[in-house]
Amino acid sequence: MSQTKTPAETGHKTRRSVLRSLCAAAAAGMLVSLGAPQAHAIDPTAQKIADHFSSVKTMTGEFVQFGPSGQQIGGKFFIERPGKLRFNYEDPSPVRVIADGKSVVIGNRKLQTWDIYPLGKTPLKLLLSERINLGGDTVKSVSVEPDLTTIVLGNKSIFGDSTITMMFDSKTYELRQWTITDAQGKGTTVMIFNVRTDVRFADNVFKIPYYQVHRNAGNDR
Repeated sequence: MSQTKTPAETGHKTRRSVLRSLCAAAAAGMLVSLGAPQAHAIDPTAQKIADHFSSVKTMTGEFVQFGPSGQQIGGKFFIERPGKLRFNYEDPSPVRVIADGKSVVIGNRKLQTWDIYPLGKTPLKLLLSERINLGGDTVKSVSVEPDLTTIVLGNKSIFGDSTITMMFDSKTYELRQWTITDAQGKGTTVMIFNVRTDVRFADNVFKIPYYQVHRNAGNDR
């Protein structure tokens, strides 16, 4: 698959796209009323896939991200359940995304800027949760096909109209891609490949430089 690198001068736009797609739910969740949970019949195959995914505590590999305007960029990802994630976008993009179990930050190495959000207010929390419970009120839909199983998760009272759609291989149970759709209906899709599981990470992989984050916040005042 070919990858079109984002020019350096559009790095700031890429950062805004990441912020909008991953974290718009933080604001949207304050603008909606509580929605009543809906019960869904649990497909046994889908639950097996969800349980398998939950059993994978660590994974790493490469990704290609497709933005809502068609922009495309790749990089490497690291996940440690529960709650930890890191995206290293390939050059020339200066963007890094780090979740440490409590917060999500989007940093721009070139501009030396950081934005921070509570992980629990973004749909990333559902991707990184300890377990996906398909009988829970976060499940919006489940579709099981011979090749792909699609699980759509969301919670209007927490994430507003933002959702995350995860697609798994129905035979191997492996995660293939996910799409985060924001409150405006704009989606960012991440396709993953060359995935390795049950890996050990250095202690600083998911470390957020809070000193720099808060220093940047102080400078913005």
